[in-house]
Amino acid sequence: MKKKGSRIERELVNLLWDLQCPAIRVPSSGAATKRPLPDIIAGNGRRYMAIEVKGRKEFPIYLSDDEVNALKEFSASFGAMPFVGFRLDYKEWRFIDVEDLKPTKKGNFKIDEDLMYEKSIDVFELVGVSRQKKLHFLKDPE
Repeated sequence: MKKKGSRIERELVNLLWDLQCPAIRVPSSGAATKRPLPDIIAGNGRRYMAIEVKGRKEFPIYLSDDEVNALKEFSASFGAMPFVGFRLDYKEWRFIDVEDLKPTKKGNFKIDEDLMYEKSIDVFELVGVSRQKKLHFLKDPE
């Protein structure tokens, strides 16, 4: 599972760079440190994002209260917008603002299909790419 997490984090970093939104993985996130660090930090001069990354085969996607609070804490101190970026196998990237996450009965959070359709945005909306540039990017065979 850890190998898959690193792989999809690198995939997202490369996609963000392709959209002129420089990004870095923060490999010390999670158990390696007690500091509240996201998986990815990205910015393009207009917006700055802290992203917790999740990859799964299917819904629901769960996040612990600690993960969400760490993302909020880092984002507030860094001046970034906090998002959860997720990708189901063979699907496109989607992003949800942490304020839109659904709490569970145990005090954690989850993303389900309903929430994805109601609140998520795609990577182009995340970085503020115009519709025209999005269409160009999708057509370009680079």
